[in-house]
Amino acid sequence: MSPKKTDVEDAEDLEDYEQFEDEESKSEDVLEIDSDSVAGIDVTDLPGVGPAIGKRLAESGYKSVEAIAVATPGELAAAGSIGETTATKIIKAAREMLDIGFETADILLERRKIAGRISTGSKALDEMFGGGIETQSITEMYGSFRSGKTQMAHQLAVMVQRPPGLGGLNATAIYVDTEGTFRPERLVDMAEALGMDVAKVLKGIVWARAYNSDHQILLCDQAMEMAPDTNAKLLVVDSVTSHFRAEYTGRGTLAARQQKLNKHLHHLQRGAEINNMAVYITNQVMSRPDAFFGDPTAPVGGHVLAHVPQTRCYLRKSKGERRICRLVDSPNLPEGEAVFTVVKEGIRDV
Repeated sequence: MSPKKTDVEDAEDLEDYEQFEDEESKSEDVLEIDSDSVAGIDVTDLPGVGPAIGKRLAESGYKSVEAIAVATPGELAAAGSIGETTATKIIKAAREMLDIGFETADILLERRKIAGRISTGSKALDEMFGGGIETQSITEMYGSFRSGKTQMAHQLAVMVQRPPGLGGLNATAIYVDTEGTFRPERLVDMAEALGMDVAKVLKGIVWARAYNSDHQILLCDQAMEMAPDTNAKLLVVDSVTSHFRAEYTGRGTLAARQQKLNKHLHHLQRGAEINNMAVYITNQVMSRPDAFFGDPTAPVGGHVLAHVPQTRCYLRKSKGERRICRLVDSPNLPEGEAVFTVVKEGIRDV
Protein backbone atom coordinates (compact mmCIF):
# COMPACT_ATOMS: atom_id res chain seq x y z
CA MET A 1 0.00 0.00 0.00
CA SER A 2 1.43 3.37 -0.97
CA PRO A 3 1.92 5.91 1.82
CA LYS A 4 -0.42 8.89 2.15
CA LYS A 5 0.63 12.44 1.42
CA THR A 6 0.45 13.27 5.12
CA ASP A 7 2.99 10.57 5.87
CA VAL A 8 5.46 11.35 3.11
CA GLU A 9 6.46 14.83 1.97
CA ASP A 10 9.35 14.23 -0.43
CA ALA A 11 11.52 11.58 -2.02
CA GLU A 12 13.78 11.30 1.01
CA ASP A 13 10.76 10.73 3.24
CA LEU A 14 9.49 8.07 0.86
CA GLU A 15 12.82 6.25 1.14
CA ASP A 16 12.57 6.47 4.95
CA TYR A 17 9.03 5.14 4.87
CA GLU A 18 9.82 2.22 2.56
CA GLN A 19 12.82 1.32 4.72
CA PHE A 20 10.52 1.33 7.75
CA GLU A 21 7.99 -0.95 6.03
CA ASP A 22 10.79 -3.39 5.21
CA GLU A 23 11.92 -3.37 8.84
CA GLU A 24 8.35 -3.95 10.07
CA SER A 25 8.01 -7.02 7.88
CA LYS A 26 11.07 -8.60 9.48
CA SER A 27 11.25 -10.48 12.75
CA GLU A 28 10.68 -8.54 15.98
CA ASP A 29 14.17 -9.69 17.01
CA VAL A 30 15.60 -6.93 14.81
CA LEU A 31 14.51 -4.37 17.43
CA GLU A 32 15.95 -6.21 20.42
CA ILE A 33 18.92 -3.95 21.11
CA ASP A 34 20.86 -3.91 24.37
CA SER A 35 19.85 -0.74 26.22
CA ASP A 36 23.46 -0.25 27.37
CA SER A 37 24.43 0.59 23.80
CA VAL A 38 21.57 2.99 23.11
CA ALA A 39 23.60 6.01 24.22
CA GLY A 40 25.70 5.70 21.04
CA ILE A 41 22.73 5.25 18.70
CA ASP A 42 21.62 8.11 16.45
CA VAL A 43 17.92 8.75 15.92
CA THR A 44 18.38 7.93 12.24
CA ASP A 45 19.20 4.37 13.29
CA LEU A 46 15.56 3.96 14.28
CA PRO A 47 13.45 2.16 11.69
CA GLY A 48 11.58 4.75 9.65
CA VAL A 49 13.83 7.70 10.54
CA GLY A 50 16.07 8.62 7.65
CA PRO A 51 18.11 11.80 7.04
CA ALA A 52 15.12 13.97 6.10
CA ILE A 53 12.88 13.04 9.04
CA GLY A 54 15.84 12.86 11.40
CA LYS A 55 16.86 16.41 10.54
CA ARG A 56 13.38 17.76 11.22
CA LEU A 57 13.13 15.87 14.49
CA ALA A 58 16.52 17.19 15.61
CA GLU A 59 15.50 20.75 14.76
CA SER A 60 12.43 20.29 16.97
CA GLY A 61 14.50 19.00 19.90
CA TYR A 62 14.16 15.23 19.38
CA LYS A 63 17.88 14.52 19.18
CA SER A 64 18.01 11.28 21.15
CA VAL A 65 16.27 7.92 21.29
CA GLU A 66 15.20 8.76 24.85
CA ALA A 67 13.45 11.97 23.76
CA ILE A 68 11.55 10.11 21.04
CA ALA A 69 10.61 7.25 23.36
CA VAL A 70 8.77 9.55 25.78
CA ALA A 71 7.09 11.69 23.09
CA THR A 72 3.44 11.39 22.11
CA PRO A 73 2.49 10.41 18.54
CA GLY A 74 0.90 13.82 17.98
CA GLU A 75 4.00 15.71 19.10
CA LEU A 76 6.37 13.57 17.04
CA ALA A 77 4.12 13.73 13.98
CA ALA A 78 4.08 17.52 14.11
CA ALA A 79 7.84 17.74 14.70
CA GLY A 80 8.77 15.39 11.87
CA SER A 81 5.98 16.33 9.43
CA ILE A 82 4.87 12.71 9.32
CA GLY A 83 1.62 10.90 9.94
CA GLU A 84 0.63 9.79 13.43
CA THR A 85 0.68 6.13 12.36
CA THR A 86 4.32 6.41 11.33
CA ALA A 87 5.11 8.41 14.48
CA THR A 88 3.53 5.71 16.64
CA LYS A 89 5.70 3.02 15.03
CA ILE A 90 8.86 5.11 15.51
CA ILE A 91 8.03 5.69 19.18
CA LYS A 92 7.33 1.98 19.63
CA ALA A 93 10.74 1.10 18.14
CA ALA A 94 12.47 3.64 20.40
CA ARG A 95 10.75 2.24 23.48
CA GLU A 96 11.75 -1.30 22.55
CA MET A 97 15.35 -0.17 22.16
CA LEU A 98 15.26 1.32 25.66
CA ASP A 99 13.24 -1.58 27.03
CA ILE A 100 10.67 0.80 28.48
CA GLY A 101 7.96 -1.10 30.28
CA PHE A 102 7.41 -2.93 33.53
CA GLU A 103 10.42 -3.65 35.71
CA THR A 104 11.04 -4.83 39.24
CA ALA A 105 11.52 -2.35 42.07
CA ASP A 106 15.15 -3.36 42.67
CA ILE A 107 16.07 -2.25 39.14
CA LEU A 108 14.32 1.07 39.68
CA LEU A 109 16.14 1.49 42.97
CA GLU A 110 19.50 1.08 41.24
CA ARG A 111 18.55 3.67 38.62
CA ARG A 112 17.39 6.07 41.33
CA LYS A 113 20.86 5.91 42.87
CA ILE A 114 22.27 8.04 40.05
CA ALA A 115 20.02 10.92 41.08
CA GLY A 116 22.14 13.76 42.42
CA ARG A 117 21.41 16.36 45.08
CA ILE A 118 22.22 20.05 45.19
CA SER A 119 22.83 21.71 48.54
CA THR A 120 20.77 24.77 49.44
CA GLY A 121 23.56 26.27 51.55
CA SER A 122 21.64 25.49 54.76
CA LYS A 123 22.21 22.24 56.65
CA ALA A 124 18.72 22.42 58.13
CA LEU A 125 17.16 22.70 54.69
CA ASP A 126 19.37 19.99 53.23
CA GLU A 127 18.40 17.63 56.03
CA MET A 128 14.70 18.29 55.43
CA PHE A 129 15.18 17.60 51.70
CA GLY A 130 17.09 14.37 52.38
CA GLY A 131 20.41 15.80 51.24
CA GLY A 132 19.42 18.69 48.98
CA ILE A 133 17.33 19.45 45.91
CA GLU A 134 17.01 16.23 43.91
CA THR A 135 17.65 15.71 40.21
CA GLN A 136 15.16 13.83 37.97
CA SER A 137 12.32 15.78 39.59
CA ILE A 138 10.64 19.15 40.00
CA THR A 139 10.89 21.09 43.25
CA GLU A 140 8.38 23.90 43.73
CA MET A 141 8.75 26.79 46.18
CA TYR A 142 5.73 29.00 46.71
CA GLY A 143 5.35 31.99 48.99
CA SER A 144 4.67 35.71 49.12
CA PHE A 145 7.14 38.38 48.04
CA ARG A 146 10.39 38.56 50.05
CA SER A 147 9.96 35.00 51.29
CA GLY A 148 13.26 33.87 49.74
CA LYS A 149 12.18 32.02 46.58
CA THR A 150 14.46 33.93 44.21
CA GLN A 151 17.34 33.99 46.69
CA MET A 152 17.12 30.20 46.85
CA ALA A 153 17.20 30.04 43.05
CA HIS A 154 20.40 32.11 42.94
CA GLN A 155 22.00 29.98 45.67
CA LEU A 156 21.22 26.71 43.86
CA ALA A 157 22.66 28.10 40.60
CA VAL A 158 25.94 28.67 42.43
CA MET A 159 25.93 25.47 44.48
CA VAL A 160 25.35 23.16 41.50
CA GLN A 161 28.79 24.18 40.20
CA ARG A 162 30.59 22.90 43.30
CA PRO A 163 32.10 19.38 43.51
CA PRO A 164 29.81 16.57 44.76
CA GLY A 165 31.63 16.44 48.09
CA LEU A 166 30.82 20.11 48.67
CA GLY A 167 27.13 20.02 47.83
CA GLY A 168 27.26 20.38 44.07
CA LEU A 169 27.34 18.31 40.90
CA ASN A 170 30.26 19.87 38.99
CA ALA A 171 27.67 21.11 36.50
CA THR A 172 26.14 24.27 35.09
CA ALA A 173 22.75 25.93 35.51
CA ILE A 174 20.11 27.38 33.19
CA TYR A 175 17.97 30.22 34.54
CA VAL A 176 14.66 31.28 32.94
CA ASP A 177 13.61 34.61 34.45
CA THR A 178 9.97 35.62 33.96
CA GLU A 179 9.80 38.48 36.45
CA GLY A 180 13.06 40.35 35.86
CA THR A 181 14.46 39.48 39.29
CA PHE A 182 17.69 37.74 38.25
CA ARG A 183 20.71 39.61 39.65
CA PRO A 184 24.27 38.52 38.80
CA GLU A 185 25.47 40.71 41.68
CA ARG A 186 23.92 38.21 44.10
CA LEU A 187 25.80 35.42 42.38
CA VAL A 188 29.03 37.34 42.96
CA ASP A 189 28.25 37.71 46.68
CA MET A 190 27.43 34.01 47.04
CA ALA A 191 30.42 32.80 45.05
CA GLU A 192 32.87 34.99 46.95
CA ALA A 193 31.49 33.78 50.27
CA LEU A 194 32.26 30.20 49.21
CA GLY A 195 35.72 31.03 47.86
CA MET A 196 34.75 30.14 44.29
CA ASP A 197 36.11 31.64 41.08
CA VAL A 198 33.53 34.36 40.40
CA ALA A 199 34.23 34.58 36.66
CA LYS A 200 33.83 30.83 36.29
CA VAL A 201 30.62 30.82 38.31
CA LEU A 202 29.06 33.55 36.16
CA LYS A 203 30.01 31.73 32.95
CA GLY A 204 28.48 28.56 34.39
CA ILE A 205 24.98 30.08 34.49
CA VAL A 206 23.04 30.66 31.26
CA TRP A 207 20.23 33.20 31.68
CA ALA A 208 17.25 34.19 29.54
CA ARG A 209 14.35 36.59 30.12
CA ALA A 210 10.90 35.24 29.18
CA TYR A 211 8.43 37.92 28.07
CA ASN A 212 5.25 35.84 27.80
CA SER A 213 4.02 32.30 28.41
CA ASP A 214 4.80 31.10 24.87
CA HIS A 215 8.32 32.52 25.13
CA GLN A 216 8.72 30.83 28.51
CA ILE A 217 7.72 27.46 27.09
CA LEU A 218 10.08 27.92 24.13
CA LEU A 219 13.01 28.82 26.40
CA CYS A 220 12.38 25.81 28.63
CA ASP A 221 12.27 23.51 25.60
CA GLN A 222 15.56 25.02 24.41
CA ALA A 223 17.01 24.53 27.88
CA MET A 224 16.27 20.82 27.74
CA GLU A 225 17.97 20.63 24.35
CA MET A 226 21.02 22.49 25.65
CA ALA A 227 21.36 20.49 28.87
CA PRO A 228 23.40 17.51 27.56
CA ASP A 229 25.85 19.72 25.63
CA THR A 230 26.38 22.21 28.49
CA ASN A 231 26.33 19.65 31.31
CA ALA A 232 23.43 21.53 32.92
CA LYS A 233 22.01 19.80 36.00
CA LEU A 234 19.75 22.61 37.19
CA LEU A 235 16.95 24.46 35.46
CA VAL A 236 15.39 27.39 37.32
CA VAL A 237 12.04 28.85 36.24
CA ASP A 238 11.32 31.95 38.34
CA SER A 239 8.35 32.09 38.37
CA VAL A 240 6.45 29.40 36.50
CA THR A 241 2.99 31.01 36.84
CA SER A 242 3.69 34.74 36.42
CA HIS A 243 2.91 35.02 32.69
CA PHE A 244 0.05 32.52 32.78
CA ARG A 245 -1.57 34.51 35.56
CA ALA A 246 -1.20 37.79 33.67
CA GLU A 247 -2.31 36.57 30.24
CA TYR A 248 -5.27 34.40 31.20
CA THR A 249 -7.66 36.48 33.28
CA GLY A 250 -11.21 35.62 34.26
CA ARG A 251 -13.01 32.31 34.59
CA GLY A 252 -13.60 32.10 30.85
CA THR A 253 -9.89 31.51 30.17
CA LEU A 254 -9.26 29.20 33.14
CA ALA A 255 -9.53 25.92 31.19
CA ALA A 256 -7.17 27.09 28.43
CA ARG A 257 -4.66 28.37 30.98
CA GLN A 258 -4.65 25.17 33.01
CA GLN A 259 -4.29 22.95 29.94
CA LYS A 260 -1.36 24.99 28.67
CA LEU A 261 0.28 25.09 32.10
CA ASN A 262 -0.24 21.34 32.56
CA LYS A 263 1.47 20.54 29.26
CA HIS A 264 4.35 22.89 30.13
CA LEU A 265 4.89 21.24 33.50
CA HIS A 266 4.86 17.75 32.02
CA HIS A 267 7.50 18.80 29.49
CA LEU A 268 9.64 20.06 32.38
CA GLN A 269 9.22 16.76 34.20
CA ARG A 270 10.10 14.77 31.10
CA GLY A 271 13.24 16.84 30.58
CA ALA A 272 14.27 16.43 34.21
CA GLU A 273 14.12 12.65 33.90
CA ILE A 274 15.81 12.43 30.51
CA ASN A 275 18.68 14.77 31.46
CA ASN A 276 18.97 13.71 35.12
CA MET A 277 18.63 17.35 36.14
CA ALA A 278 16.89 19.22 38.94
CA VAL A 279 14.08 21.57 37.94
CA TYR A 280 13.47 24.31 40.52
CA ILE A 281 10.33 26.37 39.97
CA THR A 282 8.96 29.23 42.03
CA ASN A 283 5.26 29.96 42.29
CA GLN A 284 3.22 32.98 43.27
CA VAL A 285 0.47 32.93 45.87
CA MET A 286 -2.96 34.41 46.44
CA SER A 287 -5.11 35.07 49.50
CA ARG A 288 -8.25 33.02 49.99
CA PRO A 289 -11.12 35.33 50.97
CA ASP A 290 -13.06 32.40 52.46
CA ALA A 291 -10.32 31.49 54.96
CA PHE A 292 -11.53 32.87 58.28
CA PHE A 293 -9.00 30.95 60.37
CA GLY A 294 -5.36 30.06 59.80
CA ASP A 295 -3.08 31.15 56.98
CA PRO A 296 -5.12 32.39 53.98
CA THR A 297 -2.14 32.05 51.62
CA ALA A 298 -2.62 29.56 48.77
CA PRO A 299 -0.40 28.80 45.77
CA VAL A 300 -1.48 29.82 42.27
CA GLY A 301 -2.06 27.11 39.66
CA GLY A 302 -4.68 25.00 41.37
CA HIS A 303 -4.67 21.21 41.29
CA VAL A 304 -2.87 21.10 37.92
CA LEU A 305 0.27 22.61 39.42
CA ALA A 306 -0.12 20.78 42.73
CA HIS A 307 0.00 17.32 41.13
CA VAL A 308 3.15 17.61 38.99
CA PRO A 309 6.09 18.66 41.25
CA GLN A 310 7.51 15.82 43.31
CA THR A 311 8.53 18.16 46.14
CA ARG A 312 6.39 21.12 47.16
CA CYS A 313 7.40 23.69 49.77
CA TYR A 314 5.84 26.76 51.33
CA LEU A 315 8.19 29.64 52.17
CA ARG A 316 7.23 32.41 54.56
CA LYS A 317 9.04 35.30 56.17
CA SER A 318 9.72 35.35 59.91
CA LYS A 319 11.45 37.89 62.14
CA GLY A 320 14.37 39.81 60.68
CA GLU A 321 16.16 37.84 57.97
CA ARG A 322 14.74 34.52 59.07
CA ARG A 323 12.66 32.43 56.71
CA ILE A 324 10.65 29.28 57.36
CA CYS A 325 10.39 26.52 54.75
CA ARG A 326 7.65 23.95 55.24
CA LEU A 327 7.74 20.73 53.24
CA VAL A 328 4.14 20.33 52.12
CA ASP A 329 4.31 17.34 49.80
CA SER A 330 6.86 14.72 48.79
CA PRO A 331 6.59 11.05 47.72
CA ASN A 332 9.41 9.92 50.01
CA LEU A 333 10.02 12.63 52.63
CA PRO A 334 8.00 13.40 55.76
CA GLU A 335 6.39 16.78 56.27
CA GLY A 336 8.57 19.14 58.25
CA GLU A 337 9.90 22.66 58.68
CA ALA A 338 13.34 24.24 58.53
CA VAL A 339 14.44 27.72 59.56
CA PHE A 340 17.15 29.55 57.63
CA THR A 341 18.36 33.07 56.99
CA VAL A 342 18.98 35.14 53.87
CA VAL A 343 22.13 37.19 54.29
CA LYS A 344 24.65 38.87 51.98
CA GLU A 345 26.56 35.60 51.67
CA GLY A 346 23.40 33.74 50.59
CA ILE A 347 21.25 31.06 52.20
CA ARG A 348 22.59 30.10 55.62
CA ASP A 349 21.54 28.40 58.86
CA VAL A 350 20.23 30.51 61.72
